[in-house]
Amino acid sequence: MTVSLSTSESAPANAEADVLVIGVIQAPDGPSAAPGAEGVDDAIGGTLADAFTALGATGDLEELSKIPGGGKLPAALILAVGLGAPPADGGPFDAEKLRRAAGTALRDLAAGAKKPPVRDAGGAKTVAVALPARTADEAEAVTTGALLGGYSFRRYRSGPARDLEVTVLTGDGNAAAVKRGEVIAGAVNLVRDLVNTAPRDLSPETLAEEAVHVASDRGIAVEVLDENELRADGYGGLTGVGQGSTRPPRLVRLSYTHPEAAKTVAFVGKGITFDSGGLSLKPPKSMETMKSDMGGAAATLAATAAIAELGLPVNVVGYMCLAENMPGGAAQRPSDIITIYGGKTVEVLNTDAEGRLVMADALARSGADNPDLVVDIATLTGAASVALGRRTAGVMGSSEAVASEVAAVMREAGEPAWAMPLPEELRKGLDSPVADLANVSGDRNGGMLVAGLFLREFVPDGVAWAHLDIAGPAFNETSPYGYTPKGGTGAAVRALVAIAAETAAGRLPGA
Repeated sequence: MTVSLSTSESAPANAEADVLVIGVIQAPDGPSAAPGAEGVDDAIGGTLADAFTALGATGDLEELSKIPGGGKLPAALILAVGLGAPPADGGPFDAEKLRRAAGTALRDLAAGAKKPPVRDAGGAKTVAVALPARTADEAEAVTTGALLGGYSFRRYRSGPARDLEVTVLTGDGNAAAVKRGEVIAGAVNLVRDLVNTAPRDLSPETLAEEAVHVASDRGIAVEVLDENELRADGYGGLTGVGQGSTRPPRLVRLSYTHPEAAKTVAFVGKGITFDSGGLSLKPPKSMETMKSDMGGAAATLAATAAIAELGLPVNVVGYMCLAENMPGGAAQRPSDIITIYGGKTVEVLNTDAEGRLVMADALARSGADNPDLVVDIATLTGAASVALGRRTAGVMGSSEAVASEVAAVMREAGEPAWAMPLPEELRKGLDSPVADLANVSGDRNGGMLVAGLFLREFVPDGVAWAHLDIAGPAFNETSPYGYTPKGGTGAAVRALVAIAAETAAGRLPGA
């Protein structure tokens, strides 16, 4: 399904569309239309309040109510979506509430677009979104939520769904904000497409080729190292993890530079295109979602592309650490010792703790880029989901300040995150009698934190660093909600764009 976007200053009551989306707020006298829907109630004879009452609407966030246009509007259907309580001071609406409301409405319409539309509009259903979009932030939020909610992955379906034509009703002065929302949503949906792609169709080589395609379209410099170059240059993590597969590893380095940039941020993304666990084989059920184990690398690619499109005044270096972890005859064995880029040795006690090995190579390599901040992004540990649930990312860092500030930036961008500690007493569990360190601890407690401590060993000295464990948020195995579909979610893209912007402004510790 393709969702096309436009904007209009048309009055909601005059908007030419099959469906008109309006907001519902919780007012003292009961649910009422939110700002943005001016004139709609008058156009249908002042019956909105009665319709809300008859439908049992409360204005709760994401609640949907459907009201016939009755021939009094160009739209045949009014889709009212709850926004919760309005701002107490009459100011702008919360951006995440707007994203969720717009996403819920468009997700419902996208599901219905598989059926014949109310009015045939060239094969597409036309939708006018009249949610609060008075300010730039509101307009961006509505745009982002609508495009994320309208997402549908159709690559493997025998029949296509109908397209959606979405018009955001907002002022002309918000055109730049709408464009920003469109760019960010496009980046998130790129990650969703990549994560949802069957692993037989997305090898390290094909993902690297996709990176070259995306980068070249946006003026991003790209370098790809194949298995021979990785071996020759000492990338022992990538070569060790990838040696059990017939589809060899790749390291992709993306570079975006801005002439006015004073800061550099490096992103390091885990890109295991399929994780069987290697010889430390996963149970069959645990493999079913392991096509998503490249979500960190995909987020690195998409965020770098979005930053370039937006022209943010910051330099970005992105590393995509790509390998397939398979139990082939050449696979690395528990008790093998590998040498990470830069010279540190690791005893591999569990081949299913492979993400940290490929990322160690790129973290060590990132020192040559002289970054002000390094952020790694990975679907790294099941322990993160145990600790924080399926929607919240864990954030660790070179200091408590870095972890806390990065987590706050992520939450502000609409991505739930929580700062976690790196207790020093857990580090001794990674000691090895035969190598510089082991890739897992004998103590299974604190697995998310132990993984963070392992990665810390390879961060360039003196550089601010944050580790984002997105194992929970990267893939939604349950029912869709808000603007989040089932399957790949595109986690961390919005966070990385926000982190880059804050780095450019010098508002992050170490940046």
